[in-house]
Amino acid sequence: MIDLHGFSAQLLAGTALTIELALASAALGTLIGLALSALKLSRSKLGRGFADLYTTIFRGVPELLIVLLVYFGATIALTSLSRALGGEEPIELHPFLAGTLALGLAFGAYATEVFRGAFQALPRGQIEAARALGMSRFLAFRRIALPQVWRFALPGLGNIFLVLLKDTSLVSVIGLEELMRKTSIAVGFTKEPFTFYLAAAVIYLVMTIISMIGLGALERHANRGVRRAAR
Repeated sequence: MIDLHGFSAQLLAGTALTIELALASAALGTLIGLALSALKLSRSKLGRGFADLYTTIFRGVPELLIVLLVYFGATIALTSLSRALGGEEPIELHPFLAGTLALGLAFGAYATEVFRGAFQALPRGQIEAARALGMSRFLAFRRIALPQVWRFALPGLGNIFLVLLKDTSLVSVIGLEELMRKTSIAVGFTKEPFTFYLAAAVIYLVMTIISMIGLGALERHANRGVRRAAR
């Protein structure tokens, strides 16, 4: 049994914050991915150009740099705005918000390509038939396209989420007390790095396994109609 010297509650608190950060970032990134995939498939050259530029930048820059740039860039912007309005004190963006925004932006760049491929996998005849029956574009998207897009996109999104779950450790550099930050604090107090880094590795592995089980259940749920149709 590993002796955590009373830091088990702190590690659990860090684990909970890690999960919250991962879910919030994934939710933001999913919305970004849906929006930008629509732009990539649109007829607008400006829209396609913007989406291509976004995915090139955020897939080409390391996530750690994105975290640092968002945190310090937002701090500079908020402080400048405050001083323009007569304030004197510097304003810092909360590390959780900065981490969510940074990781969400990175997640969204990869999710864009996943959703683009999922939309292209849809049979065009289904949307045309829905439009012929009088459905609006939004209704056809909500009732015909979106349910099937999730089925095609879930495997790819699941892989990106597993990467995101581990990338949450990067936010420790801006002071957010998630699992990696809590682990570093425990190491500093106890001078037992192997013990606590091993404990953190086990916790990340458990979170990954649980996530894989959950993602597998979602994929089975999304494919339930397809399996019945095949029978």
